[in-house]
Amino acid sequence: MKIRKNQPEPSKFRLHAAKEKNKMKTRTLLTVLLVLAVLAIPTLACSVTFNLPDKVKTTTTQTLDLSEEIPVKGETSQVRLEMGAGELEVSGGASKLIEGTVRYNVADWKPTITRDGHSIDIVQGSDGSITLPGNDIVNEWNIQLGNSPIDLEVQAGAYKGTLDLSGIPITNLSISDGASQASLKFDTLNPVAMQRLVYKTGASQVDLEGLGNANVSEVTFQGGTGSYTLDFSGDLKQDLSVHLSAGMSNVRIYVPEGANVQVVVGGGLSNVSVDGTWTTNGDTYTRSGSGPMISVNVEMGLGNLELRVR
Repeated sequence: MKIRKNQPEPSKFRLHAAKEKNKMKTRTLLTVLLVLAVLAIPTLACSVTFNLPDKVKTTTTQTLDLSEEIPVKGETSQVRLEMGAGELEVSGGASKLIEGTVRYNVADWKPTITRDGHSIDIVQGSDGSITLPGNDIVNEWNIQLGNSPIDLEVQAGAYKGTLDLSGIPITNLSISDGASQASLKFDTLNPVAMQRLVYKTGASQVDLEGLGNANVSEVTFQGGTGSYTLDFSGDLKQDLSVHLSAGMSNVRIYVPEGANVQVVVGGGLSNVSVDGTWTTNGDTYTRSGSGPMISVNVEMGLGNLELRVR
């Protein structure tokens, strides 16, 4: 009778060596593929071209004079101003509905004026192509508004602007702009009650001053990433409801001394600083005073919110 001896099991060392050999082959293959990819990049770069937009073609600076009568006397007029990159100055003092000038040195940017019933639209022209503006661009709008009731709409691109609407009878106001540096002022009281003020902006620096003088019942402000100031000083005549939303921004809210104020912060914002005496209950900040109430709802996730008294 033959006795069969048990065959020895493969050693753990030999199994480990086989695994390491397979890993080495895999690393080598990956290295070769990586080298081939790197060598291919210059070839791809040489074969890809990008067509950048042409630069805006300028010409001699032209001036367009504006002089628009009230479409229907005794009734509210709708005025729309639409421009791209440039400078915008709006103020009061016109003897008609609209007076002023537009200076431009891009022929295709000459504004068009459209009249339709109660409405007047002043819109920057365009040839429809995509171009890059240079440092030599002139696009300066200097607008004066009269003393008749106006629904005002402003649409602008990357611009610098000052809209001084002090004392102008604005019944509704809508402003939409891009990357801007702009200020909106109400240094004196709006002689008519404004129903709504809407301001939508992007990566901008925007200051809204004297909102108490706007004589408005509802304000909506939507911002992107920027620096925004909302100042509610002025002769507040009615309760004011404010809805403010912004991205990662620095927002300052100024309220008058002695005003009734409630600010509710939502969106998870934690960086809130206060100046003066405020009563805090969770995410609600209040000040007791006299007169109409200023109610502000803030929606921010990131950034800084400052509540100040002046």
